Amino acid sequence: MNELKIPVLDLKPEINEHLNEYMKAIEEVLRSAQFIMGPNVKAFEEEVASYLGVKHAIGVNSGTDALVIALRAAGIGENDEVITTPFTFFATAESITALGATPVFVDIDERTFNINPDLIKQAITKRTKAIIPVHLYGQAADMDPIMELADAYGLKVIEDTAQAFGGEYKSRKLGTIGYVGCFSFFPSKTLGAFGDGGLIATNDDEVAETAKMLRVHGSKKKYYNETVGYNSRLDEIQAAILRVKLPYIDEANEARRKAAHRYNDLLKDIPGIITPFEDARSKHVYHQYTIRVLDGKRDRLQQNLADRGIGTMVYYPVPVHRLPLYKESAPVLPVAERLSGEVLSLPIWPGIGEEIKREVAEAVKKFMR
Repeated sequence: MNELKIPVLDLKPEINEHLNEYMKAIEEVLRSAQFIMGPNVKAFEEEVASYLGVKHAIGVNSGTDALVIALRAAGIGENDEVITTPFTFFATAESITALGATPVFVDIDERTFNINPDLIKQAITKRTKAIIPVHLYGQAADMDPIMELADAYGLKVIEDTAQAFGGEYKSRKLGTIGYVGCFSFFPSKTLGAFGDGGLIATNDDEVAETAKMLRVHGSKKKYYNETVGYNSRLDEIQAAILRVKLPYIDEANEARRKAAHRYNDLLKDIPGIITPFEDARSKHVYHQYTIRVLDGKRDRLQQNLADRGIGTMVYYPVPVHRLPLYKESAPVLPVAERLSGEVLSLPIWPGIGEEIKREVAEAVKKFMR
């Protein structure tokens, strides 16, 4: 294998572009000596709530905790069922299981990789309390039919928006359409911190109050704990960094979109390659640029690209319902199972150069032909 010359993600150009702003923000936190729940956390929550157009934004320490706390705030617990997709990072299902509830997996749409709304109704039982759609790779799940089903059956919709900050569905920001939206600020995300971080967004006052309580050991007033909660606070330095990044997020997402559209041009008409579908009703922000590689050639293409020094990733090689924790009771979900053997994410970031996209595309073309 050659030394990796093109990573699947390169954060350095963005860091270098705004380095002075980051260093100033970090220095101000250091000089303030306020490291936990300081003014930057409060200001970031206000700024991000304004950006998303919601009443409440509650910073937590990871996207996983955002899901767990949002589910608890929504009243999900022991013996409840939550419908979700198997084509996601483990944390989506893990957060459900961690609360004693059961994830019920529904197959996905072949074009978007997101949960197929047409299959949700048949999965609803008397125990169903919520639906977690995941906006995978930056592409919006089809929210209208999901919300219609939720309204009809009295279910809570908790959007897993970890990979789609700034994305939209019918001009509405993802993470603001359901009852609660959950976000991750892991460094690779469209809005990424320089460590872990997460966010809960909601218009529901009660959910917001509960989430704020749960993130600080279940207390509204220090040392007067009302329930068992978590130590899940957004770090002050990470909040300061996110405040620097937030004004640039639309510009960065548009750069990702342009890079993806250029890839589409370069990769079109290659036998055995299917470029990403982009729903005209939504704004896909391309957290990942994920192609499908047909005829069982995905792993060989990935190895060939690695031999050329080109990094790629497979998100995700095993659908969650086939992981050891769930596989004994898992349904057969043929689309997710097939696509897990076809998907391959190519290098993409806001500042990716034309020469890199051309080199990647030429390498794909050469192998496939």
